[in-house]
Amino acid sequence: MSAPAKVSVCVLSWNGRRHLETCLPALRAQADPGVPWEVLVLDNGSDDDTLEWVRREHPWVRLVESRVNTGFCGGNNRLVAAADGDAVALLNNDTRPRETWLAALVEALASAPDDVAAVSGQIVDWTGERLDFGRGLMTFDGHAFQLDFRRPLKRARVPADGDELLFPCGGNLLVKKRSFLEAGGFDEDYFAYLEDVDLGWRLWAGGERVVFAERAVVHHRSAATSDLLGLYNRGFLFERNAFLTVYKNYEDAIWQRIMPAVLWTLTSRTQTLLVQNNPGAGTFTLDPYAGWIANTAPRPASTERCDRDDRPELSDPLAPPAPVKTTLGEKWRGYGPAEFFRRGLAKGLRTVLPAGLDRLWRRRGAAPRITDERTVAQLRSITWLLGHLDRAAAERRRLQARRVRSDREIFERFPLALVPTYPGDERLFASEAFRAWLPADLPLDEHRLDEIMELSDAVRAETTGADGAIG
Repeated sequence: MSAPAKVSVCVLSWNGRRHLETCLPALRAQADPGVPWEVLVLDNGSDDDTLEWVRREHPWVRLVESRVNTGFCGGNNRLVAAADGDAVALLNNDTRPRETWLAALVEALASAPDDVAAVSGQIVDWTGERLDFGRGLMTFDGHAFQLDFRRPLKRARVPADGDELLFPCGGNLLVKKRSFLEAGGFDEDYFAYLEDVDLGWRLWAGGERVVFAERAVVHHRSAATSDLLGLYNRGFLFERNAFLTVYKNYEDAIWQRIMPAVLWTLTSRTQTLLVQNNPGAGTFTLDPYAGWIANTAPRPASTERCDRDDRPELSDPLAPPAPVKTTLGEKWRGYGPAEFFRRGLAKGLRTVLPAGLDRLWRRRGAAPRITDERTVAQLRSITWLLGHLDRAAAERRRLQARRVRSDREIFERFPLALVPTYPGDERLFASEAFRAWLPADLPLDEHRLDEIMELSDAVRAETTGADGAIG
């Protein structure tokens, strides 16, 4: 294809003036890309004086204002709508593009076949030593990973120029404005995260392609902007958006078969976090008809006194003692200070309270309480999805109506991934019953997490112990 007539570089910023102080001068210093170009900055409801600073220090930038934060998706959609170029470069504000970045993107798109809708550049860390994004993997349930994220470049699997990608990175790409708009742009229900995965799938299903531009390099301060959202708020976005991605985009023949595996995965992760991380949530693991009520179990052989406050208040006075013995240190870490002291006080009062008040105290303290923010994020995502089913269904109908390429053809190029990431995943994914819900004819590659990204000790603890919400 020929080079675009004009390129619009679009930079979204939310309380990111400190990042723009590096990003905008780097854009100003770009080598001539061979076509006219402009820079637009949308201030997304910031309160850090971004607007006044850009007007004063960078009058060559075209400003777009929003009084509220419209999210990554809404803000970029508004930038694309305002852009004069027939090709739009999306760039994160917390990046430092190399001098030849824009020229490399323009050259890659100009030299690509006509069915290429977007080219995605390479993202490295701030020092240029480690990979941030080259290509991504999508899991069967709509989550995604940056392949070899944070691996040293000499060991990372960086695609070659022109290699096909399932999806571009929303922080470094050049896309035809017409293709972006006809595909529906970014889904604004996402707010942020996985919107580029969703867009890439839609472009491919619509008959277009995405390729890699190796020399279009930007340096990135990873998570510099996303940290403002808070870790557990991001977990809500990951879970909700992953489900929306597969629900809207899988064609009927696959969605109807793989949906149970997607739902069981979401349920298992929520249940595991609920039970592991919240006081009293062990009650959810009990079968009340397996010896707890209605005389369905024999009298226990041992009459050793158990710590009744460490198990739920149940109607059967012959319920067996809790089998797990824990140290004070383990209880302090597991319950948290407030719950630890409440239980200690309860044990002390049991020796002086009348029997009726003793039972009332224990019954009051036995109810499970949701205190873990990761669990709350999971439950919020499910609640949101249940409340927006009709809207998601309408979007699914629209996307399926414009499909011209089958998912089978797409996933023969880009096999889906099965990656144990959350607590409980390894047990679930090894289950014969779960495996039966994965379509045998759908390309699926299995990976360990450390095979696809560099794991620090902190990340390893999060993903195997409690969180694992990686988008």
